[in-house]
This record gives sequence, C-alpha cells and structure tokens, in this order.
Amino acid sequence: MAKPLVAIVGRPNVGKSMLFNKLTGRRTSIVEDTPGVTRDRIYGDCEWCGRNFSLVDTGGIEPDTENDMLKFMRRQAEIGIELADCILMVVDVKSGVTAADQDVATMLRKSRKPVALVVNKCDSIGPVNPDVYEFYGLGIGDLFEVSAIHGHGTGDLLDWCLEQFPEEVEEEEESDIINVAIVGKPNVGKSSLLNCILGEERVIVSNIAGTTRDAIDSEFENETGKYCFIDTAGMRRKSKVDDIIEKYSNMRTVAAIERADVCLILIDANDGVTEQDTKIAGLVHEAGKAAIIVVNKWDAVADKETNTMRDKELAVKDGLSYMTYAPIVFLSALTGARVDKLFQVIQDVHKQNISRITTGALNSVLAEATARVQPPTDKGRRLKIYYMTQAGTKPPHFVIFCNDARLFHFSYQRYLENQIREVFGLQGTPVKITIRQKGDKEE
Repeated sequence: MAKPLVAIVGRPNVGKSMLFNKLTGRRTSIVEDTPGVTRDRIYGDCEWCGRNFSLVDTGGIEPDTENDMLKFMRRQAEIGIELADCILMVVDVKSGVTAADQDVATMLRKSRKPVALVVNKCDSIGPVNPDVYEFYGLGIGDLFEVSAIHGHGTGDLLDWCLEQFPEEVEEEEESDIINVAIVGKPNVGKSSLLNCILGEERVIVSNIAGTTRDAIDSEFENETGKYCFIDTAGMRRKSKVDDIIEKYSNMRTVAAIERADVCLILIDANDGVTEQDTKIAGLVHEAGKAAIIVVNKWDAVADKETNTMRDKELAVKDGLSYMTYAPIVFLSALTGARVDKLFQVIQDVHKQNISRITTGALNSVLAEATARVQPPTDKGRRLKIYYMTQAGTKPPHFVIFCNDARLFHFSYQRYLENQIREVFGLQGTPVKITIRQKGDKEE
C-alpha cells in the first residue's frame, strides 16, 4: 500500500517551504523571502504517532497570471492536489486575507479533498491572535494557528492529517497483484514492452521521444501470477525539459515508482548506461523498490559475438555500481525475444523484497561473519556486536545492536550486508541496515 500523501499549497511567500522543512525535520526545500523560489514539487518523508506518510511542497499558486513559469507552478500544484489524500492550505497572518488566498480557496473547494487552513507566522505564545479570525471568511477546512519557524501548533496539525488518511491494510490482506512500474529515459521502448506483454496496441508507440504523457495502468495475468503494469513517460534531464507537459510527466513517474512493488529500469542496448539512467535507477534504489535492469533493443545490437552479452552485462554493472543486486535481463520488445523470461524474475525479486528472516538465522550468520572477519577497532576500543534482527520489509530492514555506533565503519557494514545476501539471497532488492548502540530502544 502506497504511503498517504499530504500536499502543502498556497500563494507565494506564505511559508510553505518553511513548514515543509519543519514537518520533515530536514532542510530539503529552499527557503527564501522571495516569491516563487520553489518551482518543482518536492517530496519528503514524515512520521507522526507511528504512521509514515509523504509530504509534497508545491510552488506558490498565482491564480491569475500570464507568466509562463507561474502558470507551470500553478499546474504542478494542481497535480499535487490531485494526488494528495489531504491538503494544507498555508496563509500568512501578517498580510491577512488576499484576493489570491480567496482564489486558492475556491480552487481547493472544487477538489473535494479534506483541507486544513494553516495560518502561519503565529510566532508568539499566548492568547489567540485576533488577526486569525479574518481567515474564517475563506470558508474552507479546519483552521490551525502555526509557527513554521518555531513549530508551534504543528502537533495538532499532524493529528488532523492522520485522521484523514485511509486505514492501514495489513500485508496479509493486500492484493496478490504485483504492481510493476516501467521506467526509463524517453524512447527506450517502455510502451513497446508493455504492448508486447499485453499482446495488443494498448499504448501509443512512436519513435518521437515523449509520446507517453501519463502513467497508465494495465492489468495482466498469466500462469506466473497477476500483475498491474504502469507505463510511465520517459524522464529527461531537467535542462532538456522545456515542454511544460513533459515536466508534469516527470512528476507522475516519481509517483509511479512510489506505488510500485517492482520497477523495470529500461536501458537502450545501443546507448549503454547514461547519466540519466543512473539518476532514474537512483530514484528506484532510494525508494527501496525491487528492481530489474532491462536492456532493451538487443535485436538492434550489431556484430554480436560469443561474449557480447557478458561484456554488456559487466558494463551495465559498472555503470550502476550501487545496484549490483539487481538482475539484468536482455530482451527485444520489438521482436518479443526473451520477454517471457521477465515474469519469473519479477516474481523472484518481489518475493525477496517482502521476505522475512528469523532472528535466530540472522544471528547465526552474524556470528560466523564476525568470527571470520573481526569487527574494527579504534584507539584500542573494539566494536562489539550484540545481535541483529529484522525490523521490516519493502525493502528488508535489519537493525544491528552494538556497543558504540561510531566504531561501526561503513566498510564493515557493507561486509555484513554481503554476508546476508550470500546466505539468504535477497536478489533484486536493496537492503537497509540501521545501527543502534547499547541504550537505544528497539523499534
């Protein structure tokens, strides 16, 4: 189940990015006292009362403008509203209700989404600021006095957000359909692959890069299982994204990765791994999704020899060195060659992504690994590892308890990860490891 999404919207310079940074606990959005600093939508993770969800910070909305950039910022904010489970409309108590605030409120009423009216810059503690009452005239949502700088009022606001989210679904009750996102740069054959799988012209296919604009869902079932394939628009480098509609497509691709169980990262066999391929694969890796690297257009590779596929595989692994766990499949969406091999690989990587390993089995591997390679020392003090347990799945998340987290060098953490993979497989999925020292509470 995808994490709930909360959109932060409002006219420019009311403190949306400051609120975003306060709620996520990190300085992700650029904060500047100049309208229009935030242009693209920025995503961040947030946790409150044990519930994880996503926040999206949008650019300021100027309802009536002829400026192309402001038009784009309005449209990408509208997409944030469309995808969100609930909305935080931010206003500025110091400037009062403006015509732009009224226009934004009208737009949000049409969305029919739950809306909280966040009156920002209420920095003083004490009686209610009388200027707040003016905002009730907007006639929208529940009103919250908040100071994005100091954090006043954010707890009540987050409580309200939790009330708007759909109920969490236990893993055992989830659908047996595997959501598969097909991602990659433009014109690598994403739509062609989907049509080959479905056996019909479900998606427009063209050699013109950027034909697919939206993320399209297509359900499919065969003897290996049930799937929902999500065909996404290709993601270009930002410097080459001149067309506004294509900018929206990039945003939808990020959302498609978020709700996918498995991501097929398509690479052009003739181009090899490009800079943009590494960025797209990085999004999949950071999202903790099961991944398969699909080298498409294998039929178009000229002068193939005995070792051509092996050499190409080594080149792909070198270009995506942080994803050596991901299996590589060579195929041709045009001819259909080797496409049938995808399904079993999808099943395998999905199984690994949701797999659970008993604490006993983990600690047996840990004991053998530490006996083979002693934990590091620093200034005469040796790292002592007490035990390891699995805290979650999607991706597999392991927590290791030790005497001093500062002694746990990254190289030794990588060594233990490799030992876990060697014994338990975990092919096709990233692995998350958290180091806790004595005195920390186990989650």
